[in-house]
Amino acid sequence: MSKKDREILWLKEVEEHDYPSAASYLALTFTPEEVTTLVTKLRKAELTQFKAKDIFRASQLSLLGVSNLHVKKDLKKIKKGEALSPLLLVRDAINRRVIIADGYHRLCAIYECEEDIWIHCKIV
Repeated sequence: MSKKDREILWLKEVEEHDYPSAASYLALTFTPEEVTTLVTKLRKAELTQFKAKDIFRASQLSLLGVSNLHVKKDLKKIKKGEALSPLLLVRDAINRRVIIADGYHRLCAIYECEEDIWIHCKIV
């Protein structure tokens, strides 16, 4: 199977442990009250999809390579056909970018397979 033919499988819902991970990351730049509000909104948000390349452009983050331990782990899951948890995204309207609250390593692994793949996510 070539990189371009690889299908990404998705869980139907975000894994429960991803919400506290998102909260921990968001707590670096938001107040505790804002974090609680954002995570509550993420829990209630519907799943949607965006292309991997668009999420990267909107986040303004650098792509981690396959030498990263977590990216390697997620690439192995993809190759085994294991379903991935959707990403958790937050719109930063002030800076006109998207914050990847949880799923940055998954996104990097997926991008390694194909930049035009549709990423399952929740966004608030």
